[in-house]
Amino acid sequence: MAITDVPILSMLRTKMSWAQERQKVLAQNVANADTPNYRGRDLVAPKFADSVGVATRQVDKVVLAATEPGHITGSMGGNSAYETTKGGYEVRPTGNAVNLEDEMMKVANNQMEYQAATALYSRSLGLIKVALGKR
Repeated sequence: MAITDVPILSMLRTKMSWAQERQKVLAQNVANADTPNYRGRDLVAPKFADSVGVATRQVDKVVLAATEPGHITGSMGGNSAYETTKGGYEVRPTGNAVNLEDEMMKVANNQMEYQAATALYSRSLGLIKVALGKR
């Protein structure tokens, strides 16, 4: 089996190349922040559940248990002050729908995901080297 056939390394390479392409798309969004009628774009994240045979199941609803009469019951409704919802796009009168704050948050998130993937990739290669006695 070649090193390139190891599933975890293949998935990490896919994640890193996706992050590189997403960085290009996000940079284009920021560069066109003042272009009339420009709509921001984004890439769909790769799905790895099928490639590793992970069975996805629906997660049951988490309910808080009140074991004493004085406990405060939790509400799962949308009335929470800490819940954030993503509404429609903010469109300027020129037709531009790029929000720089959102784009910069996406860039920072993308950077963290890329750094995590590269760290895992290098650690995985290090483990393989240790197993082979090359280190």
